[in-house]
Amino acid sequence: MRRRVVATGLGCITPLGTETEQVWPRLVAGESGVGPISVFDASDFPIKIAGEVRDWHISDIGEDPADWQGHPRQTLFAVAAAVKAARSAGLPEAGIDPRRIGVYLGCGETFYEFARMAAVAARRLNGSAQNGNGSHGASADGADPLREQSPGEPAGLAAALIDAQGPNFNCTAACVSSSQAIGESVEIIRRGEADVMLAGGAHSMLHPLGVTGLYQLSVLTHGNGDPAKAMRPFDRDRDGFVIGEGGGVVVLEELEHARRRGAEIWGEITGYGSSHDAYRITDLHPDAHGINLSIGRALADARLGPDRIDYVNAHGTSTVLNDKVETLAIKRFFGSHARRLPISSTKSMVGHLTTACGAVEAIVSLMALKDGVVPPTINYETPDPECDLDYVPNAARQVRCRHILSNSFGFGGQCAALVFSQFMN
Repeated sequence: MRRRVVATGLGCITPLGTETEQVWPRLVAGESGVGPISVFDASDFPIKIAGEVRDWHISDIGEDPADWQGHPRQTLFAVAAAVKAARSAGLPEAGIDPRRIGVYLGCGETFYEFARMAAVAARRLNGSAQNGNGSHGASADGADPLREQSPGEPAGLAAALIDAQGPNFNCTAACVSSSQAIGESVEIIRRGEADVMLAGGAHSMLHPLGVTGLYQLSVLTHGNGDPAKAMRPFDRDRDGFVIGEGGGVVVLEELEHARRRGAEIWGEITGYGSSHDAYRITDLHPDAHGINLSIGRALADARLGPDRIDYVNAHGTSTVLNDKVETLAIKRFFGSHARRLPISSTKSMVGHLTTACGAVEAIVSLMALKDGVVPPTINYETPDPECDLDYVPNAARQVRCRHILSNSFGFGGQCAALVFSQFMN
Protein backbone atom coordinates (compact mmCIF):
# COMPACT_ATOMS: atom_id res chain seq x y z
CA MET A 1 0.00 0.00 0.00
CA ARG A 2 1.30 3.46 -0.91
CA ARG A 3 2.41 5.58 2.03
CA ARG A 4 0.15 8.61 2.40
CA VAL A 5 1.68 12.06 2.83
CA VAL A 6 0.05 14.88 4.80
CA ALA A 7 0.98 18.46 5.64
CA THR A 8 1.49 19.10 9.36
CA GLY A 9 3.23 22.49 9.43
CA LEU A 10 3.33 25.75 7.47
CA GLY A 11 5.79 28.64 7.44
CA CYS A 12 6.01 31.67 5.17
CA ILE A 13 7.71 35.01 4.62
CA THR A 14 5.77 37.16 2.12
CA PRO A 15 5.07 40.75 1.10
CA LEU A 16 1.75 40.45 2.98
CA GLY A 17 3.26 39.29 6.24
CA THR A 18 5.41 36.65 7.82
CA GLU A 19 2.89 34.47 9.67
CA THR A 20 0.28 32.31 7.94
CA GLU A 21 -2.43 33.55 10.29
CA GLN A 22 -1.53 37.09 9.21
CA VAL A 23 -1.09 36.44 5.48
CA TRP A 24 -4.20 34.35 4.87
CA PRO A 25 -6.85 36.92 5.92
CA ARG A 26 -5.07 39.60 3.90
CA LEU A 27 -5.14 37.38 0.82
CA VAL A 28 -8.82 36.65 1.38
CA ALA A 29 -9.46 40.38 1.73
CA GLY A 30 -7.74 41.02 -1.61
CA GLU A 31 -4.98 43.24 -0.23
CA SER A 32 -1.90 44.06 -2.29
CA GLY A 33 1.63 43.78 -0.93
CA VAL A 34 3.15 45.64 -3.88
CA GLY A 35 4.87 48.97 -3.32
CA PRO A 36 7.99 51.02 -4.13
CA ILE A 37 11.34 49.21 -4.06
CA SER A 38 13.31 50.16 -0.95
CA VAL A 39 16.05 47.52 -0.70
CA PHE A 40 18.11 49.44 -3.28
CA ASP A 41 17.87 52.82 -4.99
CA ALA A 42 15.61 52.22 -7.98
CA SER A 43 15.12 55.90 -8.85
CA ASP A 44 17.08 55.53 -12.11
CA PHE A 45 15.47 52.19 -13.04
CA PRO A 46 12.48 51.83 -15.36
CA ILE A 47 11.04 49.38 -12.78
CA LYS A 48 10.44 50.93 -9.38
CA ILE A 49 7.94 48.59 -7.70
CA ALA A 50 8.02 45.12 -6.18
CA GLY A 51 6.35 42.75 -3.78
CA GLU A 52 8.94 43.37 -1.09
CA VAL A 53 9.19 41.77 2.35
CA ARG A 54 9.17 44.67 4.79
CA ASP A 55 9.51 45.15 8.55
CA TRP A 56 10.97 41.72 9.19
CA HIS A 57 14.24 40.55 10.74
CA ILE A 58 15.88 37.19 11.38
CA SER A 59 15.61 37.97 15.09
CA ASP A 60 11.87 37.32 14.75
CA ILE A 61 12.64 33.58 14.87
CA GLY A 62 15.05 34.03 17.77
CA GLU A 63 18.29 34.11 15.76
CA ASP A 64 21.06 36.60 16.50
CA PRO A 65 21.33 38.96 13.49
CA ALA A 66 25.10 39.07 13.97
CA ASP A 67 25.29 35.36 13.11
CA TRP A 68 23.52 35.97 9.79
CA GLN A 69 25.19 39.18 8.69
CA GLY A 70 26.17 39.02 5.04
CA HIS A 71 23.81 36.18 4.09
CA PRO A 72 21.59 36.86 1.06
CA ARG A 73 17.92 37.68 1.64
CA GLN A 74 16.98 34.38 0.02
CA THR A 75 18.86 32.46 2.71
CA LEU A 76 17.21 34.38 5.53
CA PHE A 77 13.75 33.82 4.04
CA ALA A 78 14.40 30.11 3.56
CA VAL A 79 15.69 29.36 7.04
CA ALA A 80 12.99 31.48 8.67
CA ALA A 81 10.19 29.78 6.74
CA ALA A 82 11.68 26.38 7.61
CA VAL A 83 11.92 27.18 11.31
CA LYS A 84 8.36 28.56 11.33
CA ALA A 85 7.06 25.44 9.58
CA ALA A 86 8.91 23.13 11.96
CA ARG A 87 7.56 24.96 15.01
CA SER A 88 4.07 24.92 13.50
CA ALA A 89 4.37 21.13 13.25
CA GLY A 90 5.74 20.75 16.79
CA LEU A 91 9.24 19.85 15.65
CA PRO A 92 11.80 18.94 16.80
CA GLU A 93 10.05 16.49 19.08
CA ALA A 94 11.52 13.96 21.46
CA GLY A 95 11.42 10.46 20.07
CA ILE A 96 11.59 11.45 16.40
CA ASP A 97 14.71 10.12 14.73
CA PRO A 98 16.48 13.13 13.14
CA ARG A 99 17.92 10.78 10.53
CA ARG A 100 14.37 10.36 9.20
CA ILE A 101 13.81 14.11 8.72
CA GLY A 102 14.94 15.71 5.46
CA VAL A 103 14.91 19.07 3.71
CA TYR A 104 14.19 19.76 0.05
CA LEU A 105 14.09 23.40 -1.05
CA GLY A 106 13.74 25.25 -4.32
CA CYS A 107 16.10 28.22 -4.17
CA GLY A 108 17.63 30.13 -7.06
CA GLU A 109 20.58 32.32 -7.81
CA THR A 110 21.72 35.05 -5.44
CA PHE A 111 23.18 38.43 -6.29
CA TYR A 112 26.24 39.40 -4.36
CA GLU A 113 28.14 42.68 -4.38
CA PHE A 114 30.91 41.83 -6.78
CA ALA A 115 33.46 44.28 -5.37
CA ARG A 116 33.23 42.64 -1.94
CA MET A 117 33.28 39.18 -3.44
CA ALA A 118 36.41 40.00 -5.45
CA ALA A 119 38.13 41.44 -2.37
CA VAL A 120 37.46 38.29 -0.36
CA ALA A 121 38.67 36.12 -3.23
CA ALA A 122 41.87 38.17 -3.46
CA ARG A 123 42.51 37.81 0.28
CA ARG A 124 41.90 34.09 0.05
CA LEU A 125 44.31 33.68 -2.85
CA ASN A 126 46.90 35.84 -1.13
CA GLY A 127 46.58 33.82 2.08
CA SER A 128 46.89 30.59 0.12
CA ALA A 129 50.07 31.82 -1.53
CA GLN A 130 51.56 32.83 1.81
CA ASN A 131 50.73 29.82 3.95
CA GLY A 132 49.57 27.11 1.62
CA ASN A 133 45.91 27.22 2.59
CA GLY A 134 42.86 29.40 2.07
CA SER A 135 42.09 30.03 5.71
CA HIS A 136 41.89 33.81 5.34
CA GLY A 137 38.92 33.78 2.98
CA ALA A 138 36.17 35.09 5.24
CA SER A 139 35.07 38.70 4.96
CA ALA A 140 35.18 41.17 7.83
CA ASP A 141 31.65 40.21 8.93
CA GLY A 142 32.50 36.51 9.01
CA ALA A 143 30.44 35.56 5.96
CA ASP A 144 31.86 33.64 3.05
CA PRO A 145 30.50 35.22 -0.15
CA LEU A 146 31.93 32.50 -2.37
CA ARG A 147 30.13 29.76 -0.49
CA GLU A 148 26.91 31.80 -0.34
CA GLN A 149 26.56 31.73 -4.12
CA SER A 150 25.37 28.13 -3.88
CA PRO A 151 21.57 27.86 -4.14
CA GLY A 152 21.83 24.72 -2.02
CA GLU A 153 23.22 26.56 0.99
CA PRO A 154 19.79 27.44 2.52
CA ALA A 155 18.75 23.77 2.67
CA GLY A 156 21.89 22.92 4.60
CA LEU A 157 21.49 25.81 7.01
CA ALA A 158 17.83 24.99 7.60
CA ALA A 159 18.72 21.37 8.32
CA ALA A 160 21.30 22.45 10.87
CA LEU A 161 18.78 24.62 12.72
CA ILE A 162 16.29 21.79 13.18
CA ASP A 163 18.73 18.85 13.26
CA ALA A 164 17.34 17.29 10.06
CA GLN A 165 19.87 14.58 9.21
CA GLY A 166 17.93 12.92 6.39
CA PRO A 167 17.93 13.62 2.63
CA ASN A 168 18.93 17.18 1.76
CA PHE A 169 18.46 18.68 -1.69
CA ASN A 170 17.85 21.87 -3.62
CA CYS A 171 15.96 22.18 -6.88
CA THR A 172 16.85 25.01 -9.24
CA ALA A 173 14.21 24.93 -11.96
CA ALA A 174 13.15 28.58 -12.23
CA CYS A 175 9.57 29.25 -11.12
CA VAL A 176 8.80 25.54 -10.74
CA SER A 177 11.55 25.00 -8.16
CA SER A 178 9.61 24.92 -4.91
CA SER A 179 6.63 23.03 -6.36
CA GLN A 180 9.02 20.40 -7.67
CA ALA A 181 10.75 20.30 -4.27
CA ILE A 182 7.38 19.57 -2.64
CA GLY A 183 6.47 16.92 -5.21
CA GLU A 184 9.83 15.18 -4.97
CA SER A 185 9.63 15.28 -1.17
CA VAL A 186 6.31 13.45 -1.39
CA GLU A 187 8.04 10.78 -3.45
CA ILE A 188 10.89 10.50 -0.94
CA ILE A 189 8.39 9.83 1.85
CA ARG A 190 6.40 7.40 -0.29
CA ARG A 191 9.57 5.43 -1.02
CA GLY A 192 10.28 5.18 2.70
CA GLU A 193 13.51 7.18 2.61
CA ALA A 194 12.20 9.67 5.20
CA ASP A 195 9.20 10.09 7.49
CA VAL A 196 9.26 13.90 7.53
CA MET A 197 10.39 16.38 4.88
CA LEU A 198 10.54 20.15 5.11
CA ALA A 199 9.78 21.21 1.54
CA GLY A 200 9.39 24.54 -0.20
CA GLY A 201 11.67 27.33 -1.29
CA ALA A 202 12.71 30.95 -1.15
CA HIS A 203 14.05 33.62 -3.45
CA SER A 204 14.79 37.30 -3.82
CA MET A 205 15.68 38.94 -7.10
CA LEU A 206 15.35 42.43 -5.62
CA HIS A 207 18.81 43.50 -6.65
CA PRO A 208 19.89 45.74 -9.53
CA LEU A 209 21.10 42.72 -11.51
CA GLY A 210 17.97 40.67 -10.88
CA VAL A 211 15.57 43.45 -11.83
CA THR A 212 17.67 44.38 -14.87
CA GLY A 213 17.72 40.80 -16.12
CA LEU A 214 13.96 40.39 -15.89
CA TYR A 215 13.43 43.80 -17.48
CA GLN A 216 15.61 42.78 -20.42
CA LEU A 217 13.41 39.70 -20.86
CA SER A 218 10.39 42.04 -21.20
CA VAL A 219 8.38 40.18 -18.55
CA LEU A 220 7.96 42.97 -15.98
CA THR A 221 5.02 45.37 -15.84
CA HIS A 222 5.59 49.08 -16.33
CA GLY A 223 2.76 49.98 -13.94
CA ASN A 224 4.93 52.05 -11.59
CA GLY A 225 2.31 54.76 -11.14
CA ASP A 226 -0.16 52.63 -9.18
CA PRO A 227 1.74 49.71 -7.58
CA ALA A 228 -1.30 48.01 -6.05
CA LYS A 229 -2.97 47.87 -9.49
CA ALA A 230 0.09 46.81 -11.49
CA MET A 231 -0.25 43.02 -11.21
CA ARG A 232 -3.39 42.00 -13.12
CA PRO A 233 -3.45 38.32 -14.15
CA PHE A 234 -5.90 37.33 -16.90
CA ASP A 235 -7.04 40.94 -17.38
CA ARG A 236 -7.01 42.23 -20.95
CA ASP A 237 -4.70 45.10 -19.97
CA ARG A 238 -2.02 43.00 -18.27
CA ASP A 239 1.50 43.82 -19.42
CA GLY A 240 3.80 41.73 -17.23
CA PHE A 241 4.42 40.76 -13.64
CA VAL A 242 5.62 42.51 -10.53
CA ILE A 243 8.73 40.91 -9.11
CA GLY A 244 8.20 39.60 -5.59
CA GLU A 245 10.30 37.92 -2.92
CA GLY A 246 9.82 35.64 0.05
CA GLY A 247 9.73 32.03 1.08
CA GLY A 248 7.42 29.20 2.03
CA VAL A 249 7.96 25.79 3.61
CA VAL A 250 5.51 23.00 4.41
CA VAL A 251 6.20 20.09 6.72
CA LEU A 252 5.28 16.88 4.90
CA GLU A 253 4.83 13.77 6.97
CA GLU A 254 3.93 10.14 6.50
CA LEU A 255 0.36 9.76 7.73
CA GLU A 256 0.89 7.09 10.41
CA HIS A 257 3.93 8.95 11.72
CA ALA A 258 1.80 12.10 12.06
CA ARG A 259 -1.02 10.20 13.73
CA ARG A 260 1.25 8.58 16.31
CA ARG A 261 2.38 11.96 17.58
CA GLY A 262 -1.03 13.63 17.34
CA ALA A 263 0.05 16.22 14.77
CA GLU A 264 -2.45 18.67 13.29
CA ILE A 265 -3.14 17.75 9.67
CA TRP A 266 -3.79 20.58 7.22
CA GLY A 267 -4.43 18.38 4.21
CA GLU A 268 -3.07 15.53 2.14
CA ILE A 269 -0.77 15.82 -0.87
CA THR A 270 -2.33 13.28 -3.19
CA GLY A 271 -0.91 14.14 -6.61
CA TYR A 272 2.27 15.38 -8.26
CA GLY A 273 3.06 15.69 -11.95
CA SER A 274 6.11 17.05 -13.72
CA SER A 275 6.84 17.62 -17.40
CA HIS A 276 8.81 19.73 -19.85
CA ASP A 277 7.47 21.92 -22.63
CA ALA A 278 10.39 21.06 -24.96
CA TYR A 279 9.86 24.35 -26.75
CA ARG A 280 11.53 27.69 -26.03
CA ILE A 281 13.45 28.89 -22.98
CA THR A 282 11.15 31.79 -22.10
CA ASP A 283 7.84 30.93 -23.84
CA LEU A 284 5.23 28.33 -23.08
CA HIS A 285 4.28 26.14 -26.02
CA PRO A 286 1.19 27.76 -27.57
CA ASP A 287 -0.74 24.47 -27.63
CA ALA A 288 -0.16 24.02 -23.86
CA HIS A 289 0.90 20.38 -24.15
CA GLY A 290 3.57 20.61 -21.43
CA ILE A 291 1.08 22.07 -18.97
CA ASN A 292 -1.50 19.43 -19.80
CA LEU A 293 1.07 16.69 -19.27
CA SER A 294 1.90 17.90 -15.76
CA ILE A 295 -1.78 18.33 -14.83
CA GLY A 296 -2.65 14.91 -16.25
CA ARG A 297 0.16 13.23 -14.35
CA ALA A 298 -0.80 14.96 -11.10
CA LEU A 299 -4.44 13.90 -11.36
CA ALA A 300 -3.47 10.35 -12.35
CA ASP A 301 -1.16 10.23 -9.32
CA ALA A 302 -4.07 11.44 -7.15
CA ARG A 303 -6.38 8.91 -8.83
CA LEU A 304 -8.89 11.65 -9.61
CA GLY A 305 -10.91 12.52 -12.68
CA PRO A 306 -10.90 16.13 -13.91
CA ASP A 307 -14.40 16.79 -12.55
CA ARG A 308 -13.16 16.12 -8.98
CA ILE A 309 -11.06 19.30 -8.85
CA ASP A 310 -12.88 22.11 -7.01
CA TYR A 311 -10.42 25.01 -7.42
CA VAL A 312 -7.28 25.82 -9.38
CA ASN A 313 -4.57 28.02 -7.88
CA ALA A 314 -3.18 29.22 -11.19
CA HIS A 315 0.38 30.11 -12.04
CA GLY A 316 -1.19 33.31 -13.42
CA THR A 317 1.83 35.55 -13.96
CA SER A 318 0.06 38.50 -15.61
CA THR A 319 2.11 38.15 -18.78
CA VAL A 320 0.19 38.14 -22.03
CA LEU A 321 1.32 34.70 -23.21
CA ASN A 322 1.40 32.81 -19.92
CA ASP A 323 -2.16 33.62 -18.89
CA LYS A 324 -3.52 32.87 -22.34
CA VAL A 325 -1.77 29.50 -22.57
CA GLU A 326 -2.68 28.49 -19.02
CA THR A 327 -6.33 29.29 -19.79
CA LEU A 328 -6.12 27.18 -22.94
CA ALA A 329 -4.57 24.30 -20.97
CA ILE A 330 -7.34 24.35 -18.38
CA LYS A 331 -10.04 24.41 -21.06
CA ARG A 332 -8.45 21.57 -22.99
CA PHE A 333 -7.82 19.38 -19.99
CA PHE A 334 -11.03 19.95 -18.03
CA GLY A 335 -13.44 20.29 -20.95
CA SER A 336 -16.90 21.48 -19.88
CA HIS A 337 -15.85 21.37 -16.21
CA ALA A 338 -13.46 24.28 -16.89
CA ARG A 339 -16.44 26.66 -17.02
CA ARG A 340 -17.47 25.62 -13.51
CA LEU A 341 -14.00 25.83 -11.99
CA PRO A 342 -13.04 28.79 -9.81
CA ILE A 343 -9.48 29.79 -10.76
CA SER A 344 -7.39 32.50 -9.16
CA SER A 345 -3.90 33.88 -9.11
CA THR A 346 -2.67 34.95 -5.69
CA LYS A 347 0.35 36.47 -7.44
CA SER A 348 -1.98 39.40 -8.12
CA MET A 349 -1.47 40.35 -4.45
CA VAL A 350 2.14 39.43 -3.65
CA GLY A 351 3.84 39.58 -7.04
CA HIS A 352 5.80 36.75 -8.60
CA LEU A 353 8.00 35.14 -5.96
CA THR A 354 9.97 33.29 -8.68
CA THR A 355 11.43 30.06 -7.25
CA ALA A 356 9.38 30.49 -4.05
CA CYS A 357 5.99 30.96 -5.71
CA GLY A 358 4.91 27.32 -5.74
CA ALA A 359 5.60 26.86 -2.03
CA VAL A 360 3.61 29.91 -1.00
CA GLU A 361 0.80 28.83 -3.33
CA ALA A 362 0.88 25.38 -1.72
CA ILE A 363 0.29 27.05 1.64
CA VAL A 364 -2.57 29.05 0.08
CA SER A 365 -4.08 25.81 -1.25
CA LEU A 366 -3.90 24.12 2.16
CA MET A 367 -5.51 27.12 3.83
CA ALA A 368 -8.28 27.12 1.21
CA LEU A 369 -8.94 23.45 1.95
CA LYS A 370 -9.15 24.18 5.66
CA ASP A 371 -11.36 27.29 5.50
CA GLY A 372 -13.51 26.59 2.45
CA VAL A 373 -12.61 29.96 0.94
CA VAL A 374 -10.72 30.67 -2.27
CA PRO A 375 -8.84 33.97 -2.54
CA PRO A 376 -9.49 36.33 -5.45
CA THR A 377 -7.59 37.51 -8.48
CA ILE A 378 -7.42 41.23 -7.80
CA ASN A 379 -7.23 43.93 -10.47
CA TYR A 380 -9.37 41.91 -12.85
CA GLU A 381 -11.34 44.68 -14.53
CA THR A 382 -11.46 44.16 -18.28
CA PRO A 383 -12.18 40.65 -19.63
CA ASP A 384 -9.86 39.23 -22.27
CA PRO A 385 -11.62 37.16 -24.95
CA GLU A 386 -8.74 34.67 -24.79
CA CYS A 387 -8.97 34.41 -20.99
CA ASP A 388 -12.65 33.67 -20.53
CA LEU A 389 -12.92 31.48 -17.43
CA ASP A 390 -13.94 32.20 -13.84
CA TYR A 391 -10.94 33.91 -12.24
CA VAL A 392 -12.71 34.76 -8.95
CA PRO A 393 -12.44 38.47 -9.77
CA ASN A 394 -11.64 40.90 -6.96
CA ALA A 395 -13.52 39.18 -4.13
CA ALA A 396 -12.93 35.91 -2.27
CA ARG A 397 -15.54 33.20 -2.50
CA GLN A 398 -16.87 30.46 -0.27
CA VAL A 399 -16.11 27.17 -2.03
CA ARG A 400 -16.22 23.71 -0.49
CA CYS A 401 -12.84 22.45 -1.65
CA ARG A 402 -12.12 18.73 -1.47
CA HIS A 403 -9.36 18.69 -4.09
CA ILE A 404 -7.25 21.64 -5.27
CA LEU A 405 -4.87 21.82 -8.21
CA SER A 406 -1.88 24.18 -8.01
CA ASN A 407 0.03 24.94 -11.23
CA SER A 408 3.63 26.11 -11.68
CA PHE A 409 5.54 26.82 -14.90
CA GLY A 410 9.05 28.16 -15.33
CA PHE A 411 11.63 29.58 -17.67
CA GLY A 412 13.39 26.71 -19.35
CA GLY A 413 10.14 24.85 -20.04
CA GLN A 414 9.58 23.14 -16.70
CA CYS A 415 5.98 22.44 -15.67
CA ALA A 416 4.71 21.04 -12.38
CA ALA A 417 1.31 20.44 -10.81
CA LEU A 418 0.31 19.45 -7.29
CA VAL A 419 -3.00 18.17 -5.97
CA PHE A 420 -3.96 18.98 -2.36
CA SER A 421 -6.90 17.12 -0.84
CA GLN A 422 -8.95 17.30 2.31
CA PHE A 423 -7.65 14.74 4.74
CA MET A 424 -10.02 11.79 5.05
CA ASN A 425 -9.40 8.95 7.47
